[in-house]
Amino acid sequence: MQRVFITGASSGLGAALARHYAAQGACLALVARRADVLQQLAASLPHPERHRCYPLDVTDHGALAAAAADFIALAGGADVVIANAGISQGTLTEFAEDLAVFERIVATNLSATVATFAPFIATMKRQAAAGQACRLVGIGSVAGIRGIPGAGAYSASKAAVISYCESLRVELRGSGIRVVTIAPGYIDTPMTRINPYPMPFLMPAEKFAVRAQQAIAAGTSYRVIPWQMGMVAKLLRLLPNAVFDAVSAKAGRKPRNLPL
Repeated sequence: MQRVFITGASSGLGAALARHYAAQGACLALVARRADVLQQLAASLPHPERHRCYPLDVTDHGALAAAAADFIALAGGADVVIANAGISQGTLTEFAEDLAVFERIVATNLSATVATFAPFIATMKRQAAAGQACRLVGIGSVAGIRGIPGAGAYSASKAAVISYCESLRVELRGSGIRVVTIAPGYIDTPMTRINPYPMPFLMPAEKFAVRAQQAIAAGTSYRVIPWQMGMVAKLLRLLPNAVFDAVSAKAGRKPRNLPL
């Protein structure tokens, strides 16, 4: 039975991953801010008695470490840790009030990823030495490949997650722990439904969960889902700045002043 720790589990990608892993018989730790929604999710899953809910804000690193320790003690370890918690909102540097939003997004999307992984590494090293497969999974984004106008905080945070996971992957080389970076394109979730612009290759969250779990099980270092957005991302990276700037300037902008 796999032991899987998922942050941002109450909705969107996190909930889809929870449902997918639970259907395979996994024991889950479900982490998110909304206790009532977590409890409803856990109750809806197969074998609800196997799952543990941890209502907390991932920017509270002490609470996150305590949840990790509790899950390790209850489950006897952890096989997959998915740092999925993430928030998004339009930000514009010209508005002073957006600085606090920028800091909140970076704290949730980047710093909390580090805080999610840290409590598990020592335990996973022991498990890996005993021949168990261990995975640390960071959720980046295609938005981290090139900066999206009007979403500087989100793009910067996801670019940092991708780079951080790459650094961690090399640091843990030889330990037996695989670091997997998943970069979603447009996935149908509450976060993307507010986008006021076309979203090519939009994928249902349930289908994303299947593809993500396959990449995680294989220990793939980096995977863009869906693959078509991976091709788009590569092309965007190859575009000269002048061309990229001219095209991106016409793109729609994510709304500002949303609840986080």
